[in-house]
Amino acid sequence: MSKPKVLISRRWPASVETKLQALYDVTLNSDDHPFSTDEFKAALQNYDAVCPSVCDALPAEVLNVANKRCKILGNFGVGYNHIDIAAAKQQGLIVTNTPGVLTQSTADIAMTLLLMSARRGAEGDRLVRAGAWTGWCPTHMMSSDVTGATLGLIGFGRIAQAMARKAHHGFGMKIMYLKPGAAEPSINDELQAARCNTLEELLPQCDYVSLHCPGGNETRHLINENTLNLMKPTAHLINTARGDVVDSKALIKALQEKRIAGAGLDVYEGEPDIDPGFLTLENASLLPHLGSATVATRTAMGEKVLENLAAFFAGLPIPDKII
Repeated sequence: MSKPKVLISRRWPASVETKLQALYDVTLNSDDHPFSTDEFKAALQNYDAVCPSVCDALPAEVLNVANKRCKILGNFGVGYNHIDIAAAKQQGLIVTNTPGVLTQSTADIAMTLLLMSARRGAEGDRLVRAGAWTGWCPTHMMSSDVTGATLGLIGFGRIAQAMARKAHHGFGMKIMYLKPGAAEPSINDELQAARCNTLEELLPQCDYVSLHCPGGNETRHLINENTLNLMKPTAHLINTARGDVVDSKALIKALQEKRIAGAGLDVYEGEPDIDPGFLTLENASLLPHLGSATVATRTAMGEKVLENLAAFFAGLPIPDKII
């Protein structure tokens, strides 16, 4: 019996690719180039499973291609707003993701960006590398305290709770969060966390605001000119969630006008094509979507996809099935 045909849209950790080659008739992306619309259409017509990454756009135009062979999209990542889920469902495609395994690494990056923005880390690094540092003085590059400050979390799922633990237990930060329903009482008790009902309630009280909500139409530009104006002028915005949650133009303007103190960003609208306005801002700390980028985490993500594919091809319940 022939092996199922599987396409991997980007390079994965070598150990996972080796397992894929043993299990399936797999096509790897040897030069790691981003797939075009036409390449994805052809993949859906010629493979039993297609495994995209979170930066691969799969709109209805692609998913509705005629003569599909593909039955499952094994997404490499937790987020899936890059996939038109309604179209996938209408086409009878199964979609899976990789939850749970990237919680700590992404929370670590959120805390990294918080500290970078608070203490002007990226700005200081640039200064030293440029040979422009003239020595210590009492008023040079003064910044914001983290210990004891208030952290507001928009969304309070696994990653937000992991960040809250690091911030509260490690830095004595006060925790506030926004989510539709209350968190488990044990979490509230452990973190002494306060739930807010609206952005209008949360934002004015926070020294740092970190985004942990899903992308998509419901949260597109949740952070915009109006909501940025609710933040303290000394506050910092951190985004490790999805780029489209933030209106880039509004954030750039707020940073230019010093209406907020700083921002730490790991994700962007239209990435990797970042709005050039960010590149000239000294009060913006910018990372290239590193949230889950540890060897252990990316390997675990690949193993999750393998588990989902194995269950699908064996006709068993799929662990991380979205639809």
